[in-house]
Amino acid sequence: MILATQPDLEVVGEADDGAEALRLVQRLRAAGTAPDVVVMDIRMPVLDGVEATRRLCAAAPAPRVIVITTFDTDQEAFAALQAGASGFLLKNAPPEDLLAAIRVVASGDAVVAPRVTRRLLERFAGQLAPAPADDRLEQLTEREREVLLLVAQGLSNAEIADRLVVAEATVKTHVGRMLAKLGLRDRVQAVVLAYETGLVRPAR
Repeated sequence: MILATQPDLEVVGEADDGAEALRLVQRLRAAGTAPDVVVMDIRMPVLDGVEATRRLCAAAPAPRVIVITTFDTDQEAFAALQAGASGFLLKNAPPEDLLAAIRVVASGDAVVAPRVTRRLLERFAGQLAPAPADDRLEQLTEREREVLLLVAQGLSNAEIADRLVVAEATVKTHVGRMLAKLGLRDRVQAVVLAYETGLVRPAR
């Protein structure tokens, strides 16, 4: 009902559980009407939202996923980000936040601020399995690696620009190149990668 009132948004399908969501996205993709964004509840019958997100994000072309959770320190929200979600919203978020989140994610950005992602990762980083060396990191220039580290610390483009004493537009260019080289969709996934590879370690 909320989305139907928006002239720039179209609901192309609804599903009752994760398994049905996967089948529906596949059918829509085959029909040429694949969704740009999937709003996914974490707790669902048959197939939960974390596993459904993992499978959706592994397919190509993958829609961007916003997961809906109860608490912003929820372990399952952490798992969903690891699975490839572009962010999450709390279930009690007002309708305007949901609308804004869908538009932001559709434009290629992430819903969750990197600082929130970092807080989740700090909380649950002990559960991360040791990751093998990631060759993608070797593709980064020294400046791009520096930018990745600052993104992983939760800094915005403006804050990174201030830290590096460069223009914000320059930082945006570095972030875009860094994401492209790493094959990542957004800054949230960059933060996750930085922790998974041990590039950034949890504060103790």
